[in-house]
Amino acid sequence: MSINIIKKISFFIILLTSLNAMSQELGKVSGKISLSGDEPVPGVSVILKGTRYSAITNDNGYYEIKNVKPGSYTISIRAVEIHAVENTIVVTAKQTTTKNFALSESQEDLDEVVITKNKYKQDKPSLSLRLQTPVLEIPQNVQIVSGQTLKDQQITSMSDGVIRNVSGAVRLEHWGDLYTNITMRGSQIQAFRNGFNVVSSFWGPLTEDMSFVDHIEFVKGPAGFMLSSGDPSGLYNVVTKKPTGITKAEVTAIGGSYDFYRVNLDLDGKLDKKGKLLYRFNGAAQNKGSHRAFEHNNRYVLAPVISYQIDDKTKITAEYNFQYANMTEVGSYYIFGPTSGGYGTLPVGFTMTQPGLPDTNIQDHSGYLTLEHKFDDNWKLTAQTSYFKYIQQGYSSWPSLVGPADIDTNGDNVPDVSIGNGDIIRNVGIWDAESNMYLGQIFLNGKFNTGSVSHKVLGGVDLGSKDYMADWGQSHDLDTVDNPFNVYNPNYGTPANGLPNFDHETPLSVRAKNAGGLMSSEYAAGYIQDEIGFFQNKVRLTLAGRYTWISQASWGGAPISDSHITPRVGLSVSIDDATSVYGLYDQAFTPQAGIIKNGDKVKPLTGNNFEVGIKRDWFDGSWSTTLAAYRILKKNELTSDPTNTPGQQYSVVLGEKRAEGIEFDVRGKLLDGLNLIANYAFTESIVLNSNVPSITAGSVVPGYAKHTANAWLNYTVQGGVLKGFGASIGGSFLAGRQTDTWSAGLERLPDYFRLDGGLSYETGKFKITGNVFNILDKYLYSGSFYSWLNAYYWQTEQPINFRIGVTYKLF
Repeated sequence: MSINIIKKISFFIILLTSLNAMSQELGKVSGKISLSGDEPVPGVSVILKGTRYSAITNDNGYYEIKNVKPGSYTISIRAVEIHAVENTIVVTAKQTTTKNFALSESQEDLDEVVITKNKYKQDKPSLSLRLQTPVLEIPQNVQIVSGQTLKDQQITSMSDGVIRNVSGAVRLEHWGDLYTNITMRGSQIQAFRNGFNVVSSFWGPLTEDMSFVDHIEFVKGPAGFMLSSGDPSGLYNVVTKKPTGITKAEVTAIGGSYDFYRVNLDLDGKLDKKGKLLYRFNGAAQNKGSHRAFEHNNRYVLAPVISYQIDDKTKITAEYNFQYANMTEVGSYYIFGPTSGGYGTLPVGFTMTQPGLPDTNIQDHSGYLTLEHKFDDNWKLTAQTSYFKYIQQGYSSWPSLVGPADIDTNGDNVPDVSIGNGDIIRNVGIWDAESNMYLGQIFLNGKFNTGSVSHKVLGGVDLGSKDYMADWGQSHDLDTVDNPFNVYNPNYGTPANGLPNFDHETPLSVRAKNAGGLMSSEYAAGYIQDEIGFFQNKVRLTLAGRYTWISQASWGGAPISDSHITPRVGLSVSIDDATSVYGLYDQAFTPQAGIIKNGDKVKPLTGNNFEVGIKRDWFDGSWSTTLAAYRILKKNELTSDPTNTPGQQYSVVLGEKRAEGIEFDVRGKLLDGLNLIANYAFTESIVLNSNVPSITAGSVVPGYAKHTANAWLNYTVQGGVLKGFGASIGGSFLAGRQTDTWSAGLERLPDYFRLDGGLSYETGKFKITGNVFNILDKYLYSGSFYSWLNAYYWQTEQPINFRIGVTYKLF
């Protein structure tokens, strides 16, 4: 061995010895951050102020900071919207300093943040629901779909399987992946985003892309403190991602069947050293094909957010969401068949769309500005305003005629031309639309005591102005009676009647007025609620009232305005720390806009909701169950006039209808690594009194399923060689499905069952997730019967298909 090598070895030995000696002079800080009941709090930033030493708690709430120089430090913990909690510690050489933090769930700071204790269960609603109460104590059925649920199930849009995670939710198939239109408790529920009602017409809003969604809250039944007005069946609230103050970044790429390719980016961090100016940026790009030829739906998303903590009491947040959709014409996913055939008589990938039609383009803009000010630990004021703009230019396809049929072509009321079985006259109509919404709200949350009685007070004001205009007054038959499109021998060449050439140049406002496509609404509302706690808050009585004024106009008709006061009474009783029972009475009030043939004045819809239930957290809150029963009565509801001919938009006053049912939900962590979401709902909605001859008392209301059941089970190995490996299995079952029209037809929709499953593996900064959908490769569809066409239509789901995604955490 040469002298040089000996010198080098000696040098490294001395260096390592010195480093070891230095490390022995350093100390370590570790501990656990937990809520009451020893529930761990993951994702909390722990820092030694004024130094580079920091750590983030793991899934079990533990943190560890190594190689800390001896000395006195101020240790600080931070999480989303939680003001720093600080303590002084002393680090000693060669020793571990343990510092645990036990956070009280009742403290004001934690009321402002949703802390995810496990993958699928969240205990607190978002700030945008305006409540200060844990879900367990709210006298209403509230279900929260967590962000991790969306990731595990590879859900990419609001219409992409979200509802499987909530009892009794059914999505009407009518609008494909354009609009969400969810039905619960027998009626379509309202769509909210960050606490704002974003419905400007029946056809909206554009279904949210999940790249900028943090979680989704489903509120069953009416909620006067959240709604200016609305259906008593409930709402869903999409909560978008906000800055957390923790620097992190991840990118996800997904590929799948039928030319599905997607990438999304999530950046989160600080723009200044003090952590007062925070940012969040989410973006996505998606190419999505279909199992039907000539069909696609591509998406592009940008969603930046900035928040600034002015001082310890005041914070301002600015957010912008942009979605762009480039898709085949609306209606490309419909298949039509004659009465004699029934549903599902053509191949699962069959299409009636015409290649060569221009794409439909949609731009969806939304901006938010929020100011939060804490007067003290008990009183907080929130003011927020938003602007939504929706622009659509494109087409909608729908048949003019479905054979076999006899046709009168010369107007003498005597059929002189016939088309045969399987023959269809395809029609394409223009659908240019624009919507503007200006929304604002200000509300005050407060807490105080009167003797031994506690009060949680909520009061506020909502204001809004919405308008929607659409041109659907131009249409064009692609086929002729002499040369129709035949579903058994389709010809996708140049159609017999050529392609349309619509007028897009005339201002939309003029075209919409001529087509009767003008809708608008204005509203103002004030509300107050007091949650009164007795016996150390074991018994909670909620008393609330809302005054609402609304003016609405539709189909180019004159505005109809009305006002009403709606009360709310709720009672929630804690049997023990983990169990509560509740009862609720609430009312809904919705002025309706429409045109009745005989000129009658349209009355507002009114509704009463009665609900009782029991909620329980199991095993220190690891998983929860909710069992609820309800009855909803609705009066004066408008529905489409069954005697309408194509192009007519008249309404009729249905009368009175009743929806009732039972719902059961379970979600959370059963064991370490084993997570479950499961639900079941029985729903029945019938007409009690009818003013429409063709809709008799006892008729079943369309648009729901009598029995719905869903489950999703996920297990991730916690240790050993297979640590990080996960597997999932899930299924959806629907029975007693109702169509979305009053015309039932001769054939009912069959029962529905879909089985999905997946595998995942996570190690370090990488996670790979793969899912297979419709594992049994069933012919799955939903649809309805149209009496004026004398035809069935249905929309098929993809046969067995897969998605594989890779997520990389940049830092």
